[in-house]
Amino acid sequence: MTLQVFNTQTRKLEPFQPQHDRKVTMYVCGPTVYNYIHIGNARVFVFFDVVRRYLQYKGYDVTYVQNFTDVDDRLIERSHQENTTVEELAERYIQAYFDDMDALGVNRADIHPRATEHIPEMLEAIRSLLDKGYAYEREGDVYYRSLRKKDYGKLSKQSIEELNAGARVEVNEKKENPLDFALWKKAKPGEISWESPWGRGRPGWHIECSAMSRKYLGDTLDVHAGGMDLCFPHHENEMAQSEAWTEKPFVRYWLHNGYINMGDEKMSKSLGNVVRVHELREEYSPRALRYFLLSAHYRNPISFSHEAIRQIESSLERFDTAVNNLHHRIGAAQEGEAEPEVKERLASLTREFEAAMDDDLNTANGISVLHESVKFANETVARSVVPKGSLTILLDWIHRFGGEILGLVTVGEEDSLAREIEALIEERQQARAARDFKRADAIRDRLAEQGIVLEDTPQGVRWRRK
Repeated sequence: MTLQVFNTQTRKLEPFQPQHDRKVTMYVCGPTVYNYIHIGNARVFVFFDVVRRYLQYKGYDVTYVQNFTDVDDRLIERSHQENTTVEELAERYIQAYFDDMDALGVNRADIHPRATEHIPEMLEAIRSLLDKGYAYEREGDVYYRSLRKKDYGKLSKQSIEELNAGARVEVNEKKENPLDFALWKKAKPGEISWESPWGRGRPGWHIECSAMSRKYLGDTLDVHAGGMDLCFPHHENEMAQSEAWTEKPFVRYWLHNGYINMGDEKMSKSLGNVVRVHELREEYSPRALRYFLLSAHYRNPISFSHEAIRQIESSLERFDTAVNNLHHRIGAAQEGEAEPEVKERLASLTREFEAAMDDDLNTANGISVLHESVKFANETVARSVVPKGSLTILLDWIHRFGGEILGLVTVGEEDSLAREIEALIEERQQARAARDFKRADAIRDRLAEQGIVLEDTPQGVRWRRK
């Protein structure tokens, strides 16, 4: 099955065909770094981390760019409140962002450009738009002429009348039209600013992404993504100015994820009901948060609840127990090739997983397939005799699809921990055989302190987390 994605611009599923065969350019709008990110922000970064991983699994060479907006009104206001500089504030919250995302298993982008490091590229874009008549200058401010572009509104699928009626526009007598937006803002006294042909100032929000995406990914992007709240005005304005600037299509596939609800309300800063990731990490495992964010189709809203995440913790314990049991049986299993029935079942699970992800990147269904693989692993481990080959390919499957793609099964560090625990269990078995029960009990107590429970079974000693 060919990968199909829902393109926000066309409002339909389309076969995924990048510009250059096996190469994909992908730009995801990053955070404005004036505070810790909330769980709604995290949904964007976790989901598109999986999209990137799946594209790589499909054989694509992905260049992934995610920016930081490190200058805007909110950063300036917050820096004044905290009596610090915009640069120091941004640096603090960029590091906080990486702390949260590293914990949630989000791989770093290939490039994390910062707006403040790309002022020359933005000035170039603005000059071009002025030269072409798509922009105008008023007393040190520069605005984009939205109505000059005849198809303005094509991404959000709104007419000019609807946009004028529904847009939240502040009264600004400098603008020719309320829908026009700032490309360059004249600096106020004491604000961070840069020199420009129109006087000292700073860039508008929308021009930042147009300039940075073009620098690193070219005139036309294969994928541009973010939360649904960015569709208008940010992405609409990005597309308008970029296509006016380059005279080429800006994006082939626009992907937007849905909101997170808090009860019956959408989570938003204006309602004051946001939940910060760094606070949730103190209460729940980061993997449980990642699972929660992937547990619904990305375009659907998802309702946050503490009970849902507590149930997810139990699911993750089942994943870990299955992986640990496979490690244990592999260590004691006799050599032998994988059985045909095991190969066939894993091939079927692979087809099911790919079908889920190829159908508009349905991580919820992908997780369901992962659960099926864990159930099959438990059934296989429970058999009295299993060749090492069968156990090995089962473990490899769970690691590949549950770990490398979904990021829900720990690999690497967890494997190292499993080996340490297996070594202690073996040491305990040797102590018992030598009737050194004091040493055997000490090892059991040491494992218990780490939350490891030992269970005697016909296949030997198994372990699981408490």
